Amino acid sequence: MKIAIVEDDINMRKSLELSLEEYSGFEIVTFKNAKEALKKIDNSFELIITDINMPGLDGIEFIKKLQGDFEIIVITGNATLNRAIEAIRLGVKDFLTKPFEVDTLIKAIKRGAKARKQKTLPQKSSDKNEKDPLFLGNSKELENALKIAKKAAISDASILLLGESGVGKELFAKYIHNNSKRAKHPFIAINMAAIPENLLESELFGYEKGAFTDATSQKKGFFELADKGTIFLDELAEMPLSLQPKILRVLQERELTRVGGQKPVKIDIRVVSATNADILEKIKEKNFREDLYYRLNTIPIKIPPLRQRKDEIKEIANKTLKKVCQKYGFNDKIISDEAMNELLRYSWPGNIRELISVIERATILSDNDTITKDDLFLESRF
Repeated sequence: MKIAIVEDDINMRKSLELSLEEYSGFEIVTFKNAKEALKKIDNSFELIITDINMPGLDGIEFIKKLQGDFEIIVITGNATLNRAIEAIRLGVKDFLTKPFEVDTLIKAIKRGAKARKQKTLPQKSSDKNEKDPLFLGNSKELENALKIAKKAAISDASILLLGESGVGKELFAKYIHNNSKRAKHPFIAINMAAIPENLLESELFGYEKGAFTDATSQKKGFFELADKGTIFLDELAEMPLSLQPKILRVLQERELTRVGGQKPVKIDIRVVSATNADILEKIKEKNFREDLYYRLNTIPIKIPPLRQRKDEIKEIANKTLKKVCQKYGFNDKIISDEAMNELLRYSWPGNIRELISVIERATILSDNDTITKDDLFLESRF
């Protein structure tokens, strides 16, 4: 497992490096600041350990700027409630306060490794008589959307998922993959808005050694890595116009050319894409190619927002609460009736993603075994 340590304190940095090097299977690379780390960290890294309070670019801003899918462990000498909440919102699952035992850090790394492994393993399709494990809630609206998705999964037709941010579009993409003939092959998700425009082509199509200054070896891109599987293009409307004809050609010809390469590489992929934007308006504004839109929109699936699926809220909240308690070794907690009523009347602009975040935060920060209305921090959001 390749691990990056980002820590400005040289003594702490060396201590962590020496401690972790004693464990087999860890490849440790250290960085003295976040700016240096951003230049060097690539998809070969699996886990990042970062301090929060660093000169120049702090840990929170560093996490926001990271390009890629990494497990992250935050360490800090003076944790505050706001910092902890912000880190949790960014997807950080382990927040360690200095000083801590090496064994505590190793346990956090093992949790990160397990979480990463679960992301890459293909999941078995659920039995027709039981709820699919990818979804925490159950409603008529969700059931209808899943029926369409399961029918579409049988084919290789391109699917466009439509819906607000946080409704679970990536879960639907995984569900389609898991119920397809490609389930045993890779599922690779790409957020088009998260990768800088100048890096997109090389990240998607790969590059040959010597293609540019830092290209010291050949690298396969996401499309090639997804061969025989499914590639999920999230935030589709954010795709730069300059890249769109190249994507269209890959979809039409089923082949790509790495940056700096001459020989086309054949690929066999299924494309699922998603957007929360009005892509037809983008087409009118000449910011999205109409021919690419029709290539990707063979089967559109509209995923309703959580406010239209309110009968799922209680189920999702309780399942999330149970998962968080198990994950952190807490005593079993419950949600008070008053707190549940708050969850039910809230409009959830961030949809399921926001609900899960609120429950996880409340579970971690609550002092008692009952989650109260005050633990939710929702009053200012109504």
